[in-house]
Amino acid sequence: MHTESDAATFWEHHYAGLDTALGTRPNVVLAELVTAFAPGPGTALDLGCGHGGDALWLAARGWDVTAVDISRTALDRVAARARAEGVSARVHPARHDLARSFPEGAFDLVGASYFHTPVELPRAAVLRRAAAAVAPGGLLVLVEHASLAPWSWQVGQDVRFPAPEESLAELRLGAGWRTERCDAPRREATGPQGQRATVTDNVVVVRRTA
Repeated sequence: MHTESDAATFWEHHYAGLDTALGTRPNVVLAELVTAFAPGPGTALDLGCGHGGDALWLAARGWDVTAVDISRTALDRVAARARAEGVSARVHPARHDLARSFPEGAFDLVGASYFHTPVELPRAAVLRRAAAAVAPGGLLVLVEHASLAPWSWQVGQDVRFPAPEESLAELRLGAGWRTERCDAPRREATGPQGQRATVTDNVVVVRRTA
């Protein structure tokens, strides 16, 4: 089993070798979903924020964003870019190993974009905790890989992706929720070196109604 230091070491090494410009644009699918289902800004929680593309995009549109990652290097870069873009008052980097700790409070939007990792993580349990952090009337937005892009770290592995309905079922939501979207659309994606490929995403958008 990996400890917090194992996970932190892995991700620090990952970001130390990563171009600082990568991951600074928003996930296009999340941006479309937020625009469609949560057009008014409020409080947001971005899980596994990386270089902050989603958090910065939300902050530029008036959201007050708690940006969570295990990597201090990634969070420092998010903070620096937030200052450069004039949104530092609305971006709050917070370091958590989500296997062990989770931000306090309730949020109008909780987002997890491609919340996948090669490091051991109780992913379903973390996402159930994410659902619990959604305020009444708020949204949980999950965008997951449902296919392997040619640039994926999982290329060559025997990978089974769940159907979006399985991802939804894993949340164990019960009463007090409404499903806004649960599907697996295809889109044209661009890789880190400019590669192009058709990929499939799982999209789950649920709203807390009570």
